[in-house]
Amino acid sequence: MTSRVETDDDCETRGSMWVLDQKLDQPMDEEAGRLSNMYKEKKFSVLLLLRLAYQSLGVVYGDLGTSPLYVFYNTFPRGISDPEDVVGALSLIIYSLTLIPLIKYVFIVCKANDNGQGGTFALYSLLCRHAKVKTIPNQHRTDEELTTYSRSKFHEQSFAAKTKGWLEKQSSRKNALLILVLVGTSMVVGDGILTPAISVLSAAGGIKVNHPHVSSDVVVLVAVVILVGLFSLQRYGTDRVGWLFAPVVLLWFFLIGGIGMFNIWKYDKTILRAFSPVYIVRYFRRRGMDGWTSLGGVLLSITGTEALFADLAHFRVAAVQIAFTVVVFPCLLLAYSGQAAYLMNNTDHVVDAFYRSIPGTAVVVVMLVTTLLMILIMILVWRCHWVIALIFTGLSLVVECSYFSAVLFKVDQGGWVPLVIAGAFLIIMYVWHYGTVKRYEFELHSKVSMAWVLGLGPSLGLVRVPGIGLVYTELASGVPHIFSHFITNLPAIHSVVVFVCVKYLPVYTVPEEERFLVKRIGPKNFHMFRSVARYGYKDLHKKDDDFEKKLFDSIFLFVRLESMMEGCSDSDEYSLYGQQTEHSRDGLLIGNHGNEASPNLDTFSSVDSIVPVRSPTRMHNTVRSSEQASNHTDSDEIEFLIRCRDAGVVHILGNTVIRARRESKFYKKIAVDYIYAFLRKICREHSVIFNVPHESLLNVGQIFYV
Repeated sequence: MTSRVETDDDCETRGSMWVLDQKLDQPMDEEAGRLSNMYKEKKFSVLLLLRLAYQSLGVVYGDLGTSPLYVFYNTFPRGISDPEDVVGALSLIIYSLTLIPLIKYVFIVCKANDNGQGGTFALYSLLCRHAKVKTIPNQHRTDEELTTYSRSKFHEQSFAAKTKGWLEKQSSRKNALLILVLVGTSMVVGDGILTPAISVLSAAGGIKVNHPHVSSDVVVLVAVVILVGLFSLQRYGTDRVGWLFAPVVLLWFFLIGGIGMFNIWKYDKTILRAFSPVYIVRYFRRRGMDGWTSLGGVLLSITGTEALFADLAHFRVAAVQIAFTVVVFPCLLLAYSGQAAYLMNNTDHVVDAFYRSIPGTAVVVVMLVTTLLMILIMILVWRCHWVIALIFTGLSLVVECSYFSAVLFKVDQGGWVPLVIAGAFLIIMYVWHYGTVKRYEFELHSKVSMAWVLGLGPSLGLVRVPGIGLVYTELASGVPHIFSHFITNLPAIHSVVVFVCVKYLPVYTVPEEERFLVKRIGPKNFHMFRSVARYGYKDLHKKDDDFEKKLFDSIFLFVRLESMMEGCSDSDEYSLYGQQTEHSRDGLLIGNHGNEASPNLDTFSSVDSIVPVRSPTRMHNTVRSSEQASNHTDSDEIEFLIRCRDAGVVHILGNTVIRARRESKFYKKIAVDYIYAFLRKICREHSVIFNVPHESLLNVGQIFYV
């Protein structure tokens, strides 16, 4: 049984309302379990898996594949004084590729995906589902009913439970976690802007090997043309881009691997002794501080590693693992070993063979952020023993902190560029989050009490004109302040009022059949509803043209379900969560004068729900009889709703503008009055996303000072 959480509104209207607070039918628990495992049970054939692995080569591994173009030059920018240094550098490259891309990312981090989604925000969404660390407190227990809302449970006395309590105890820890995620995301953006340019510029620099008289300006121009051509192809989508570039990248890996084998055979077979880590120790002893700073060049060999995890949304984890272990990893080892063998006999060619590149600094910061987030993932999500998490963290930090300390020496040599770009994006994202939180807090603290609404009576103290008013709000519960502002300044309100909350959840997507939650506000003659439209962080990439139709279909279905439960009374109470059996669903969806409503619906309990139901032992017979008895009731209300919809629908959007107070610090005024205001101006509003006609739009403005 699901426990009921009472709010202030519950206390105000408890004497006249019934609350639906549990599931309609107990056997639906089994069906809900099957639905929640729907995404986990998807199986891919071996042929399809190999096809995805092949496509991933053209999308994921471009940066890693082109790193041999510039690694050795950046490791030895002043030339090679001792051929044995090449062996030590190669040993560093080998173990860097083994420890970070292969072991850490391919076999550990990639498993920490959010239903196939990778990246820093995917890790954050996992943590938000396993601990209450969201800085916007709009969670509701019904969100956990989603099929994509998967999470593990742990014992209250476990180390994971203690870690969860420690995170949730203070808001400063939640904010620190958020800032860590934003830093990682900003660094990915900063690195992603420069890395393609570096790779293409380095490749184009090969022109000067056989044509030394070619100027650098010509090389840059060639690189720009190539980049424009590459980015112009992105609009065709990942699938087509993958098929287009996969054969090119595959051929590239085979060529550099084959050339590497040839160079090993021709120049120096003893270069393979670099697989012994002893040569790493000798390398640092011999070169001292120069050897330590050369790690900045070695780091370039693993540039693009984060793409392994970030691009999981396009490919299966197994496909990425197969492509890396079977093709990418062995070919890179052969390529670097072949270059090292060549350089052992041609130490003066290290400068001529490669075009100088900017040191790619943000990469190691992203890796450090991923390591820190993985600590919490291993404890809260995977429920690993703290010793295992400590070993993973210790090994990762030893390697990555070494690289981080080395790249600090490269900041003044161009490494500041990605850091500045990342810093700019960090400021933008944090200011946007700050303004969003303040807007939500304003609506939360200024919402109108239910007692005030009920005191107005069915007419709400106004003239009820034909039509439906959709009032958009940030709140998933309570009556927003915009509504009182609206009715106190206008003499009339629509016959039907629906409060619409667009809510983003810490899941990658919300299935269409689980998109809407619907409930009634006040008695039936008030004709007021609330609908929560739920989206994941990968949803809503394009206009939702059918949003209005889906919204009304969900309300019609709610009315039918609610009416079906009327006439039942017992001490046991049940709520209408939208995972019915196929038989009951089919009987309820066809209505609305032949129109078909949404295939599923969630309705969550509140003080406003007034439908009592019987105990489960008599539920089957009660549903049959109540369905027949309520045919006229629900038909009358649905017909009324249809008439109101046909009379006209008005979308009422609240435009809450936040401003900094006069006494605020100057940096706060810049952040709120200029940066956030500019971001709000260029951001798409709900009216654009949901394709609201301009003639049906009504903006209600408010100013809030922070």
